[in-house]
Amino acid sequence: MIMKFLFRSILLSLCIGLAAVGAAQSVESQQTYKVKKKDTVYGIARKYNISIDELLSANPGAADADYNLKKGTVLIIPSPRNVQPSPTKSNGDGGSSVVAPRADGINVGVLLPLHQVDGDGKRMLEYYRGLLMAFDDLKEENSDIKINVYSWNLAIDKDVKTLLSDQNLANCDIVFGPLYTAQVKPLAAFCDAHNIKLVIPFSISGNDVERNKSIFQVYQSPEKLNVSAVNAFMDRFAKKHVVFVDCNDSTSRKGMFTAELRKRLESVGAKYSITNLKSSEQSFSKAFSRSESNVVVLNTGRSPELNVAFAKLNGLRANDPSVAISMFGYTEWLMYTKVYLELFHKYDAYIPTTFYYNPLNMTTANVENKYRTWFRSDMQTALPRFAITGYDHGQFFVRGLKKYGKKFVGARWQNGYVSLQNQLKFEKAGTNGGMQNRGFMLVHYRLDGGSEAISY
Repeated sequence: MIMKFLFRSILLSLCIGLAAVGAAQSVESQQTYKVKKKDTVYGIARKYNISIDELLSANPGAADADYNLKKGTVLIIPSPRNVQPSPTKSNGDGGSSVVAPRADGINVGVLLPLHQVDGDGKRMLEYYRGLLMAFDDLKEENSDIKINVYSWNLAIDKDVKTLLSDQNLANCDIVFGPLYTAQVKPLAAFCDAHNIKLVIPFSISGNDVERNKSIFQVYQSPEKLNVSAVNAFMDRFAKKHVVFVDCNDSTSRKGMFTAELRKRLESVGAKYSITNLKSSEQSFSKAFSRSESNVVVLNTGRSPELNVAFAKLNGLRANDPSVAISMFGYTEWLMYTKVYLELFHKYDAYIPTTFYYNPLNMTTANVENKYRTWFRSDMQTALPRFAITGYDHGQFFVRGLKKYGKKFVGARWQNGYVSLQNQLKFEKAGTNGGMQNRGFMLVHYRLDGGSEAISY
């Protein structure tokens, strides 16, 4: 049966601004409501079975004497304080399971540190905003979509077990969070027991995804990404002449990649050469083939060594313009594009990554403009952009739930959304596990000045 959906949600709009952030810290569960013409504070409070004081407490700006309730204003709706116990039924083994009626539509839970106390909170607040913008755009695209959003401020010192009795959480179809590893196991067990999809969007430790079928783990470990990068290299460059450049960086952790790549090249009989940034121009030049295309691989992702490498390559090209050179880099290089963009194109650079932020993309620019309009601020300059990550996740998972319902597993064949920034392609993790993201791409800065994201 196709479910009927309807939703319009905007959080932290101009009218309530940061006041909503303070409310998020004290209100465990909340929704949002967009004011319609002729709405009153009394009418809204009555509609959600809360008191006027509770509504004003969640929206401090609305309590000001000169405040006007205008059409389009977005208010936070706290959960009623007098929630009644939910009916239960036996699950067949002596226990019980909640069978309270679910709200019509898709119920989304967000359990992240939603505050401005520290960097974690500010980043997750931006991610949350991205989710809400995605839901709003889904409504613009399809007026039949209904999405009910519930959020909890799950800070680092919060025991997630204290939230597990909240009926709004039990009624969720999908939950985004948590941020901290210690909170994963109890929340994942709860989601598994209530048939809720749990999206863990950021870096955690442990292998809970291999043991819990409810988990969708977006984050990929360095070891898994290393395998993907080596495979992508072999797929594209195994028949090229590879030049490894020792950058003398004692802090580098790229040895895992270069060592594995050398083993793979040797396993197929591919030849390669090794040189050093401190080598003389003559010695450095000898490492490069004149009859084959060369692919340069450094053993560090740091900017200072990359700068020296470009200087060495420029010197090589000045003496012998015919040498064909490409570079295979690291995700960190994406942070240096403002400085090295021209050189990335000059040396045909390929950068392995799970994300690609392209500010020139029209849809990306529209999302950024919408964020600026809604929240009167720019997104943080971090890579990847947290709001766009939230936007991609919201679009990807809600579209999947709408089309496939509980059968949605995030597989490639189910993906009906072209991500703006984050690669999302899930595969089964273990026999009894959940779904692990395997999204991976090479960002290619072409010789002609263009760029492309090559998906694997």
